[in-house]
Amino acid sequence: MASWNSVSLQVSYEFLGWFAFIAWSISFYPQVILNFRRKSVVGLNFDFVLLNLTKHSSYLIYNASLYFSSAIQKQYFQKYGYDQMIPVAPNDVAFSVHAVVLTAIALFQIAIYERGSQKLSRVSIGIVSVVWLTAAVCFFVALSDHSWLWLLNVFNSIQVLMTTIKYIPQVSMNFLRKSTDGFSIGNILLDFSGGIANYGQMVVQSIDQDSWVNFYGNIGKVLLSLVSVFFDIIFIIQHYVLYAAKKPSKSVTTGDNEDQIREHLVRPSDESPPENV
Repeated sequence: MASWNSVSLQVSYEFLGWFAFIAWSISFYPQVILNFRRKSVVGLNFDFVLLNLTKHSSYLIYNASLYFSSAIQKQYFQKYGYDQMIPVAPNDVAFSVHAVVLTAIALFQIAIYERGSQKLSRVSIGIVSVVWLTAAVCFFVALSDHSWLWLLNVFNSIQVLMTTIKYIPQVSMNFLRKSTDGFSIGNILLDFSGGIANYGQMVVQSIDQDSWVNFYGNIGKVLLSLVSVFFDIIFIIQHYVLYAAKKPSKSVTTGDNEDQIREHLVRPSDESPPENV
């Protein structure tokens, strides 16, 4: 197994990794706290949360297995070379555990708080069902010849797929409502910072090792950063540019007016809301 050539780059790698962990971990709290204070999840897309839980669960399986399993590490070195470093750091494992727990809490809030007419769409339920059924089939395929690295790549592909599609329901919901009320922008700003730091961490490791195996050996982590940053930028534009004037002022968020605003969040028009809203 390779070792670091530069102490300064190693320190930078650790700093960026734990900065990403802190930013990404804290990013879950604004939405959870907002839901708790409002005792409502109106404005938060339920499909986004369900797909996010599937994504983070897959990412946890990938990170924890590759980091702790010597058998899987051996298969990784056999494929990419023993002079390489495994592309999973301790902060990756810590983040995944934390992400699964906080996303599960958000899903629990959906079950107990006011949600208006919003519900999970059949499309997202179908996607999640197919994904886990596919994962189960792949597990039994890998079991026959102990091709665990291949199985981890399946879970890595799942988390990339979930990362790509999980934002779409919330982006669409914001567009249809012409508002980002009920969706925490603090979550997005922290997620954006974590994505940049995560990508920077991989660049630092590649520079030190003079090899880009770190990127194509863990393409999931690369796409995780790029896709997350892309959609974060969309959310930022929606919140601060496109729908900035749509946020209600504090002077009208009490009493009967608050109920009117909540009704608007649930039904932005006279038409029936889309299935996933």
